[in-house]
Amino acid sequence: MNRLNLSNLEHQFSNLNSVVETRDHFKNGASSKSHTSRVNQIHHFVTVILMTVVFFFSSCASIATRSIYPLSINSTPSEAKISITDKKGKEIFSGNTPAVVQLKAGAGFFVKAEYQVKFSSLGYEDKIVPITFSLDGWYFGNIFFGGLIGMLIVDPATGAMWKIDTEFLNETLRQSSTSNVPEMKILDINEIPENWKEHLVKLH
Repeated sequence: MNRLNLSNLEHQFSNLNSVVETRDHFKNGASSKSHTSRVNQIHHFVTVILMTVVFFFSSCASIATRSIYPLSINSTPSEAKISITDKKGKEIFSGNTPAVVQLKAGAGFFVKAEYQVKFSSLGYEDKIVPITFSLDGWYFGNIFFGGLIGMLIVDPATGAMWKIDTEFLNETLRQSSTSNVPEMKILDINEIPENWKEHLVKLH
């Protein structure tokens, strides 16, 4: 009888161990699934953050309009020579009118560009016209859309915070009083020097 009870106890203990092992197995499996779920959530969160950062930077770079502007240049007379220099005196363009030139709005971090366009043509006085830039009103849109990154870094670095004051030049040059262009003058014979008269030719 004692031997039978002992056998039953051993059998029940064996069954109990099986139940515990089964419970531990399911518990470990659930823990593993929970860990995998947390990893997926973190991965999803990081992805969302990265996409937000990319959108944020692209937005702040496009709040202000642009950093390069076309300047159309014309003159009277046409075909006048033009030379454009920056604020350091470096020539950045040389050509003839009419012309279209691309000019950068910025000349450094938080520094706006400045240019001078020099017109010259034979028989006319040279003319210099300044090209200036001013603060773009859209720059303050960074307060609502681009944030401090766009306002303090992106737009000041690219020059997008500045806009050109005029995109068209149409200048009229004044004839020079000391022009070297040959011209014909009609003089009375009594107004010319005597030594000229011997070279006169009678016209029929």
